[in-house]
Amino acid sequence: MPTRGILDPDLQYCRVVLEQPPGICVLRRHLRLHGVPPEQYLRPDGIVTGFLTANRPMREIAEFADLVRRAREAGQPGDGFGQWCEAAWRARNDGRREAAALVTKLREAPQRALMIAVSMLHGAHADAVHRAAEQLLSTLGPPSEGDSPLQHRDLAERLLEISATATLNGQVRFERLDFDSAVRAHIWDHMPDLRPHLGTWAVSVVELDDPHVVPVVRDGLVERVAGEYLRTGRADGLGTLIEGWSTGGTSRPRLEAAVHALTCGLADPVHARAFRQQIYQWCAKRSLKGELAQVLVRVCADVLATSHPDQALVRLYHLARRERGTTRARQALCELVARSRRLHRVLLDRLAHSDFSPANLGIFLQASDPGLLTQHTGTSHTLVDEQGAQGSLTACWHAVLAELPPPQWQAEVRRWFHWVAADAGPHGGLLLDLLVSAAQRCTEKRGKVFARLYACARDAERTGPGDASRAAEITGLLLRKISAAQSIAPATPTTSPGGTRP
Repeated sequence: MPTRGILDPDLQYCRVVLEQPPGICVLRRHLRLHGVPPEQYLRPDGIVTGFLTANRPMREIAEFADLVRRAREAGQPGDGFGQWCEAAWRARNDGRREAAALVTKLREAPQRALMIAVSMLHGAHADAVHRAAEQLLSTLGPPSEGDSPLQHRDLAERLLEISATATLNGQVRFERLDFDSAVRAHIWDHMPDLRPHLGTWAVSVVELDDPHVVPVVRDGLVERVAGEYLRTGRADGLGTLIEGWSTGGTSRPRLEAAVHALTCGLADPVHARAFRQQIYQWCAKRSLKGELAQVLVRVCADVLATSHPDQALVRLYHLARRERGTTRARQALCELVARSRRLHRVLLDRLAHSDFSPANLGIFLQASDPGLLTQHTGTSHTLVDEQGAQGSLTACWHAVLAELPPPQWQAEVRRWFHWVAADAGPHGGLLLDLLVSAAQRCTEKRGKVFARLYACARDAERTGPGDASRAAEITGLLLRKISAAQSIAPATPTTSPGGTRP
């Protein structure tokens, strides 16, 4: 055999070496997608040449292209590609130094509070920025009894001090490109005592009853706070913050902030795996307080299910089996498996090998929808046709019939009978066989279980939406199968009413 890592000579013609594409091609592709005209970025530019000489990673090239886009949007009408690249280069390399100089210059707490508020709410209305700055001062300590508001400097003057301005429609921005991220990074890195307070402050801002604190402003604030945790490798700190936001209150903005922060963690290419593991620890092993379970249900169902559906299933399963007083997790779990036959099969197998607790059996009863079990989804067979699924269904139904009080499963059994009577096609007899086989395993109370199944069938005749005569035929078919299982009478013939199988 050939040495590991070396292709056989006969396969060398299939060998392709993957190399990093030229940086200039990558940059131009990003600029084209950003809508920059080709006649602009095809011109030689010294800044671009110097930037790409350092053999930049793909991520940095994408970030620089985005800075060029933003410089173009914020530039003067007569500016060209050279001016945009110069502004992007200056923002990338000089922003942190300029932010440090500004923070050093501004010593008063109100000045720094306003600067932080602008950096965290960049682009928000001036009223929202002002209230956020006041909230930050209040979070850090009781407000001092100062002079009359008439003696205070106006907001426009204070914005000029921090190199910010307000547009005609009231949006507040720093004058220099990307200066908001430079200020955030400097404050976060060099004022560590402030970090714990920023999380408390951020959630107080998202809960403000202000017409200018709109969802996009709330989401932007949460993204920027989460971004600083992620930039500095503090995924654990963001997890603690999310947990605090979820357990510290029940307001809708607070819970939306927790959901959005957790979504940011899952979207981060470096820390996504750590957050998926953290979610698992919460769902499977932690005693959840407040509304953290609700946050986890939403994130698993809406975010994690898109990228990692199997992991979403496992986490929702643990939430569903542990939830009390609500069925949100169970409902989300069933909706997830309803969209995928493979996931439905996985869930049934997991339940069949579970401890058959009342919670697990409750999940099974909701997940055993006969409509899904007999649904054709682009293949020639249905889930209930598979032997593995039949084994899982029989094992779970046996546990249900043996362990749960009849009132907890009779409605679901009637639903099966209604489905068979209404439109089960060739699978009606098979569904009945699964129920009879499960009941036959109840050795200690087999007769009582058979009797209750028959009673459910008679009830289904009266409550079914379909033809009463058809329902009566299904009841008769069930009775014959029960009799055959007890060796009282032969099984029903292969040709049964309505096309059902024996």
